[in-house]
Amino acid sequence: MAGGEGGGTSSSKTSTSQPNHQPPNPKLKMQFPTASLLLPLLATLTSAITVSYDTGYDDGSRSLAVVSCSDGSNGFLTKGYTTQASLPHFPYIGGASTIAGWNSANCGSCFTLSYNGRSINVLAIDHAAQGFNIAQAALNDLTGGQAVALGRIDASYTQVDKSVCGL
Repeated sequence: MAGGEGGGTSSSKTSTSQPNHQPPNPKLKMQFPTASLLLPLLATLTSAITVSYDTGYDDGSRSLAVVSCSDGSNGFLTKGYTTQASLPHFPYIGGASTIAGWNSANCGSCFTLSYNGRSINVLAIDHAAQGFNIAQAALNDLTGGQAVALGRIDASYTQVDKSVCGL
């Protein structure tokens, strides 16, 4: 191959100097794009997120009028719930970043949070700026009593059916 030319056959090439090139297997070509399309879907099923606590969610007598999911068509007051303790999954409640604000369509979403081999289900009733902000009792259950010591953790979460949280 003089002068940098390539691409054609050359009598100076032997089968021992170059690997035996065969046409790609079409099944392998199809598997990679399929797998690459599934990765974003899998990422939405279980993802890592920050979880903190707010003792306001531990107060069963606290009115639901003070949370993002208060009134409006997606609110809890319009469904007959009045206080946090009246919710079927209290104290496993809190704010979630998936709730943009008042009357969000995501009000009442249910999530499984997992951390170091422990899991809890949390009912989203309020907005959180980052990740999840849940009752201290719920975070204690998730962390084996370490909510105060840890303050904030990185956990994995999966959205599950609302019925898992009693709705």
